[in-house]
Amino acid sequence: MKIYYIKYPKKTTVILILIIIIAIILLGMLVNHSISTFKTNDPIYKGDANSKKIAFACNVAWGNEYIPKMLEIFKSNNIKITFFFEGQWAEKNPEIVRQIATVGHEIASHGYTHVKYTQWSREKYAADISKAGDVLFKITGKKPNLFAPPYGDFNDDVVKTAEDLGYKVILWSLDTIDWSNPGVNNIIDRVVKKAHNGAIVLMHPTKGTVEALPTMIKELESKGYEITSVSNVLK
Repeated sequence: MKIYYIKYPKKTTVILILIIIIAIILLGMLVNHSISTFKTNDPIYKGDANSKKIAFACNVAWGNEYIPKMLEIFKSNNIKITFFFEGQWAEKNPEIVRQIATVGHEIASHGYTHVKYTQWSREKYAADISKAGDVLFKITGKKPNLFAPPYGDFNDDVVKTAEDLGYKVILWSLDTIDWSNPGVNNIIDRVVKKAHNGAIVLMHPTKGTVEALPTMIKELESKGYEITSVSNVLK
């Protein structure tokens, strides 16, 4: 009669298996912790992917001469967008800010000073964000709740600080790069060809953007998009 013996794993093998299992469990816990905790300070790049809306976000720290024409184009197309104002610029041009607010566009903050916050201390950029909000409140009677960091420059501390001060931090998913004077057709293509639900389109008051807007608006609307403010594309 042949006798069969059951071979049990060696003790070292059992220990190794247990270590692997524990490591997998710990890794899973870390991933879940990262998702739920570390990602709470992410900026917002786009809005609701289930809604066929696109937001125009215009950062303003210069370009006064092009703003009246932009407003005329938006008015003729019954469009309200979001203007992110630099505080220093707003202080020098309160009537323009007030006019834009009065006709129904959303007013938001671009900080008081156009610098890279990651090169400043937390105390300094916190004061800068607060000062911009105070300036815009004084002009419009309403404190903004959206903030676009200058140069799109941020880190976790910048985002957390802005959130602690009552702001949603806004970036973009489509960039006209209009400040580099790429040409009207390039500005249009960068938006229209890559248009998607909930997109946030970054622009500035430039000659190229003013010339591109009528065609851009027409083509986006022909695709079924509603052009609106940042708050209106967010869930």
